[in-house]
Amino acid sequence: MRGFLPLLALSSLAQVTQALYFFIDGTTEKCFYEELPKDTLVVGHYTAEEYDDQRHAWWKHDGISISITVDELFDQHHRIVSQKGGAGGRFTFTAAEAGDHRICFLPSSDSGKTAWLSTNNPNGGIKLTLDMTIGETSVIESEDKNKLEDIQSRIKDLNSRLQGVRRDQVFQREREAEFRDQSEATNARVVRWMLIQLVVLGGTCAWQLSHLRSFFIKQKLT
Repeated sequence: MRGFLPLLALSSLAQVTQALYFFIDGTTEKCFYEELPKDTLVVGHYTAEEYDDQRHAWWKHDGISISITVDELFDQHHRIVSQKGGAGGRFTFTAAEAGDHRICFLPSSDSGKTAWLSTNNPNGGIKLTLDMTIGETSVIESEDKNKLEDIQSRIKDLNSRLQGVRRDQVFQREREAEFRDQSEATNARVVRWMLIQLVVLGGTCAWQLSHLRSFFIKQKLT
């Protein structure tokens, strides 16, 4: 590798993971070059921090933004990555052909949110921590696949629990419907029995009144 980051040298198609940090003065663009074999996948995670004089420490805040570009030098500087993110993020690309690639980082600060916190920091305005995984596409995709399988397993477990909750809800609704039907049937039987009793009582009263009327009539005649 050429430039100020010789630690990112590759070994053929073997997977390499590099974690390092460097300082960017103000809004100066920093680039490094990487020679990549064909079909090599590069996954990078970065974190940008600024020195806070009050905290006496590097601080990641929302006012920082990082522009990332990747150019294929062998293909008339064809740009394959152009993205802008916040103080932390991820970028990926795959080398379509073997050759040198230039990876550049350009920091900026939103003055509407926050100003540069330290103007006398000897290390520079921005501390950029970079973690890059460089290797065969199949190797990195296999790791991502394992992560996806773990997520899918968790989703299936959550779906299973959700189905269990739904089954419990259906069971409770069925029990409530059965209890309601039994209550309505019991109430209907009680009403019928009360009507029968009223009819019997009414008939009994009518018979008694008729019998008493006949009795009084016979008593007067005698």
